[in-house]
Amino acid sequence: MPQIAVRGLELRYVLEGPDDAPVVAFSNSLGATLEMWDALLPALAGRFRTLRYDTRGHGGSETSDRPTEIADLAGDLAGLLDALAIGRAHLVGLSLGGMTVQALASAEPERAVSATLMATAAHLPTAQTWNARAATARSQGTGALVDATLARWFTPAFAQHAPETVQAVRERFIACDRAGYAVCCEAIGRMDLRPALSAITAPTLVMAGRDDPSTPPAMAEEICAGIAQAELVVLPRAAHLLAVERADAAGLYLRAFLDRIETARP
Repeated sequence: MPQIAVRGLELRYVLEGPDDAPVVAFSNSLGATLEMWDALLPALAGRFRTLRYDTRGHGGSETSDRPTEIADLAGDLAGLLDALAIGRAHLVGLSLGGMTVQALASAEPERAVSATLMATAAHLPTAQTWNARAATARSQGTGALVDATLARWFTPAFAQHAPETVQAVRERFIACDRAGYAVCCEAIGRMDLRPALSAITAPTLVMAGRDDPSTPPAMAEEICAGIAQAELVVLPRAAHLLAVERADAAGLYLRAFLDRIETARP
């Protein structure tokens, strides 16, 4: 897969679909890679051009082991769009990716045709918890965190019925760069995007998993309360990584939302 220099870092990305189609840019979860969107993409096939990338320190993207803020991750996404000569896009993010999208859509509202925020939060305390997770990743690697993480990411029923899918996610999580994972944990611990939500002017879809213990529906409701044009969907039988566990439903809701916006555009 290609890489491109963005703000001093090499980021791995995939851009595919019709050249003249509206662009949908995806930002992935902490500890995941761009492959997390694979099962959802067929819902957009033929109608949209999709851009996926690995967050800095994840997958095939370069790591920067220095203090990092969510605003820096938003800057990476904006820089990637600039490097690919994409002026505006539909922005989609899950968990950390959803935080990245909130930060970009509020700082540069003109960049977002729409925003879709999946299984995410505007504020996710406590800093001490995130710093402890970062310290574990640095000292022991992400393998020390994988079992507890996957228990939050998938419902027990999905883990039982789709073990190969869960195993692939596990392997990518374990392969995540220690420092890359840690700096993103620390960024989440310092994050408070709640004051910025009102600056998001794009139509926004907020999607939550009913069984998500990490970012439960109440956090999605908080985001919706802060964004003027936000609507909420709560998916049943879905934990945190809902774009994988409920790729079918998430894809259908996303496609309907994007189609509605594209139809209304001048």
